[in-house]
Amino acid sequence: MAITASLVKELRERTGSGMMECKKALVETGGDIEAAIEMMRKSGQATAAKKAGRTAADGVVAIKYSDDKKRAVMVEVNCETDFVAKDENFTSFVNAVADCVLNSDAADVETLMDTPLHSGEETTVNTAREALVAKIGENMNVRRFQRFQTEDGILTSYQHGVRIGVIVELNGGDEALGKDLAMHVAASNPVCVSEADVPAEMLAKERDIFKAQALESGKPENIVDKIVEGRVRKYLSEITLLGQNFVKDPDTTVEKLLAGAGATVASFKRFEVGEGIEKKQENFAEEVMAQVKG
Repeated sequence: MAITASLVKELRERTGSGMMECKKALVETGGDIEAAIEMMRKSGQATAAKKAGRTAADGVVAIKYSDDKKRAVMVEVNCETDFVAKDENFTSFVNAVADCVLNSDAADVETLMDTPLHSGEETTVNTAREALVAKIGENMNVRRFQRFQTEDGILTSYQHGVRIGVIVELNGGDEALGKDLAMHVAASNPVCVSEADVPAEMLAKERDIFKAQALESGKPENIVDKIVEGRVRKYLSEITLLGQNFVKDPDTTVEKLLAGAGATVASFKRFEVGEGIEKKQENFAEEVMAQVKG
């Protein structure tokens, strides 16, 4: 039986396993999807599949550099609890994933999952993940990664524990300035570098909100536009890196700090573990009562 893309897709959806693992199982079972699932269960991959629906909102952010410091990557790998986030097996896996991102050309997480975790070996990132899920007993996911590369600039980073990571690409200045800026980004969480980088739809949405608020407050229409523009300027100063007051010296802005050092920020990225993931709130009393009631 031909192993079609749709058959591989169906097996992936039913097991939560990687594309290569699914294709291999289908080849070995002659395209019999039920037999493939049974084989994967026996190999332990089904253990990971069963846990795939559980929320993994804890975890670790890791940063790795190339030897020449001209390339850097940041990855977020999630698990379910902070206890596992500190487990040596989990942190070892996270570091291996970061090395894999640094040394591979995987364009996205899906491709990365089917990439060998270690160069020259057959075990993929996803196979290693499934084995670790089976060993530790928690769901785990490689959530995202970001690559940086510079020719003449400086790549600097800051990590607040293992939960927040920042990489800054700086042109001009020095590593100390870059580290200060990375710490600032970690603390202040700007949306982008400058006003020119603010997404148009985001700005339009805020402008509409400010206008509605001004009209609702009963302000005369002839001054509403002035009020809106004032609020927009304040909003932009709060969400852009250049407009924010520098955390180590609130009397100066980041823009003035950079100008004084003859430097510019080309880009930055901030990862915070679990941001945007809705973590299920457990009520253990209710859970126990539900089990008692059958």
